[in-house]
Amino acid sequence: MSNATASKLAVLFDADNAQASVVKELMAEVAKYGAATVKRAYGDWTTPNLAGWKEVLHDLAIQPIQQFRYTVGKNATDSALIIDAMDILHSGAVDGFCLVSSDSDFTRLATRVRESGLSVYGFGEKKTPKPFVAACDKFVYTEILRPQAAGPQVTAPVAADALKPALITAIEAMAREDRWATLSSVGSYLTETSPAFDPRNYGFKKLVELLRGQPYLEVKSMPAADGSPVAHIFVRIKEDAN
Repeated sequence: MSNATASKLAVLFDADNAQASVVKELMAEVAKYGAATVKRAYGDWTTPNLAGWKEVLHDLAIQPIQQFRYTVGKNATDSALIIDAMDILHSGAVDGFCLVSSDSDFTRLATRVRESGLSVYGFGEKKTPKPFVAACDKFVYTEILRPQAAGPQVTAPVAADALKPALITAIEAMAREDRWATLSSVGSYLTETSPAFDPRNYGFKKLVELLRGQPYLEVKSMPAADGSPVAHIFVRIKEDAN
């Protein structure tokens, strides 16, 4: 994605509910979806539990937004982030939002932004409540962004047992008359029906690698009709698949 055509994104961190240790990897992930033109982290920076953010804020040019805790048990940080997000939304300065938190309080914000026609990418830990995950166009679990997460791949049978119903449904929904479905259409279907779907959750870097690892699927590549060096990838369910 070139800078000229990249979507402009506002990246808003709930620092009270996000880990500074994964922010560098997270920003690299954000770059896949667009250019981060607004980068803000919200929290009470007078508290010692946010001390680990200092270096990250400086290195990645993320603006810290101070929000004091006026009352015990009330999350003023969430309110400040939501108010700023609505201001940014109405300014028309961005094409989408990246909301970084594992807190379900941002569920309504995500749905409101999408109602306005903008994209919402969520980032949070696997403990994130399902309503917030479902409210986003795409949700990335931050555990898969950590360097130590890049271990050996899970075995294909394990991934097949967990994913088989979802993959079969996606392929059947997007298949042409010859039963072949394009890789891109299957990927889009999976993300639309499950925003948290990501091959990395199952130990595979790319969707095509995950599909090739399933014993009940057949994957093929075909040259582009226009002579482009980028081949088209298709997938279908094997006839003898159970």
